This record gives sequence, C-alpha cells and structure tokens, in this order.
Amino acid sequence: MVSFEPLLRPTSSGLYCDAGDFYVDPTRPVDRAVVTHAHSDHARWGCRRYLSAAPGEHLLRMRMNDDAEFQFLPYGESISIGGVRVSLHPAGHMLGSAQVRLEHRGKIAVVTGDYKLGRDLTCQSWEPVRCHLLVTETTFGLPIYRWPSPESVREEINAWWRRCRDEGKCCVLYGYAVGKSQSLLAGLDTTLGKIFTHGAVEKGVQAYRRSGVELPETHYVGAVEGKQDWSGAMVIAVPSAHGSAWMKRFGRVSTAMASGWMAVRGSRRRRAMDRGFVVSDHVDWQSLLVAVDQCDPETVWATHGYTAAVARYLNENGRNADELDSGGRREGDEDATADAAESAS
Repeated sequence: MVSFEPLLRPTSSGLYCDAGDFYVDPTRPVDRAVVTHAHSDHARWGCRRYLSAAPGEHLLRMRMNDDAEFQFLPYGESISIGGVRVSLHPAGHMLGSAQVRLEHRGKIAVVTGDYKLGRDLTCQSWEPVRCHLLVTETTFGLPIYRWPSPESVREEINAWWRRCRDEGKCCVLYGYAVGKSQSLLAGLDTTLGKIFTHGAVEKGVQAYRRSGVELPETHYVGAVEGKQDWSGAMVIAVPSAHGSAWMKRFGRVSTAMASGWMAVRGSRRRRAMDRGFVVSDHVDWQSLLVAVDQCDPETVWATHGYTAAVARYLNENGRNADELDSGGRREGDEDATADAAESAS
C-alpha cells in the first residue's frame, strides 16, 4: 500500500491523520472525529469532538451525546487543524453527507464516506473533488449492481401503491430510518392516500423538516388513536418491523423492501417480501468508476464492500489501487445500521 503519512493512514480505530491528530469516521470513540454523515456506522457515539457538514447538524445531534463538542462546516469552506486544511463536499448519500478533503504539504486526500451520483430530492448532489488519494466505499462494487433511474423506480412504487389501494390493502414500504426513508417519502404521490410512519422513521422525518427539507405530510403510527382504516394507506417502516407484532394492526398488507440488494435475484424471496424496489444511497458499479475518473487520483484505497474486485479492476485498467480492508458489507447492512436501535415505537 502506498504511504500517505502523515496525511492519512489506516489504524485499528479507523483512518487517522497524524499531522492533524484526528480520525475520519473512527470505528471507536476518539478525542477528535471528522464524520462523513450521521449513520451510526460512520458517526460513532462517545467521541469528545465532532466535525461534520452543516446541513446534517440536526441529524447528528439527534444521535449523539449532548456532552460532546460539535463543529459544523458549510460545504466547500475549509479550516486548519494542525496545519491540515480540511473541507467537506457533498456526497449525495443523505442529508448532510460529505466527502472529507484533506490537504497537507501539497498532497490531497479525499475520503468519500458513503456516496452516490445523480440527483436526490432530499440532499445536495455529489460533486467530484480532484485528489492524489481517493478512499472510496465499494458496498456495491461489482458489475451486477447497476441502478435503474430513480424516476422509473418512483413510478413503480406509486403504481404498486395505486394497485394496493384499489385492492383495499395497506402498503408497507421498508427502508432504513434515516436517509432512505425520507428519500422514499419525497417521491410518493400524495394524491393516492395518507402516509404513515414508524417511530424511528418519524424521528428522521422531523430532523429533515427542521433542516429545511420539504416532505409530504406524515402521520406517526404510534399516535393513531381509536379505530383506523388502514386500507389504501402507505406506511414507511424500518426492516426490523417486518413480521413483528407491530405489523398486525394494518390488516391486509402488501410489503416491499427498497434496497440496492434487490438488484440480485432471490433477495426479495429470502426476505419474504411481496415486492422489491432497487433503491440505493450508494454508488453502483458504473457510478463508482465514473467517480474515480472524475476525481482522477494517483492512488485509490477501496473500503467497505467488494474491495478486492474494485482494486483488481482498477489496477488492470491503469490505476494504482489497494484494498484498505477485506471486510465486505453483508446483505442487509445497508438497511440495518444502528439507527434501528432508535426504532422503538
């Protein structure tokens, strides 16, 4: 692996910048953390100081200990930490998600965190940042993962809802609580019926609203009193609710998972869902390659996913690439971050 010390190096606690004495998305509590976004596998509870992008302030505060010290930086602005220029740039993964740009002694490193290309209705779109070192996620880093257009999937979801309404069924659409659920909500056709939310989803919805993101009207399932006719309704819930006692109140239902894993034949069947919609907040194979080309790094470190496949492909096609780790994300990780710990409803 090409050395980028003291700018960035992997450690047992995560990516560490020696020159600035801070970690990017640490894997355990540290003194100073620069976090790419508020999902719990990137924003670890227990750090003393956090630096993150300003648009995600309400989401990060929602998840963290109030005793911590927070600093929120607008996209594109930079600060100096120990002589390292640090700036945050849109990643397109969810509200407030950021790529972390580090510059020290003429060298530039960019840590993508989780990211996706293209337009999202609820967050700022990814922007390429040229660098010497690119640390990229590879959650879906295989050629079999190619996403359909978001517009076509939104049409499929609304058509499913329309059919279920006409059949007198309640739709239950699963996505992780913060990020995916709000993006799904933004694409729903509100003329079809009422939209209800699981408790964990509603927490995220309210944080998005406080951040200035406009979303359709929602009704928290736990606040419903008396007898409710659920036929024709849309319920946005977390995957852990599937098959639970919480589901019994809805009567006749049709269930669906919104996830990048739905691109693989058999995933929906293993989850015992009626439908599967290919919706991901991560880059697919083609978008990952586009991102690498546009950032044009001298070196790529592949992490969080199909690292070996991505590194091998890039090396065979003229790039200098290494695996940062060998631990791939398992099916379901995209949907079951520790946000599920907040899912009591």
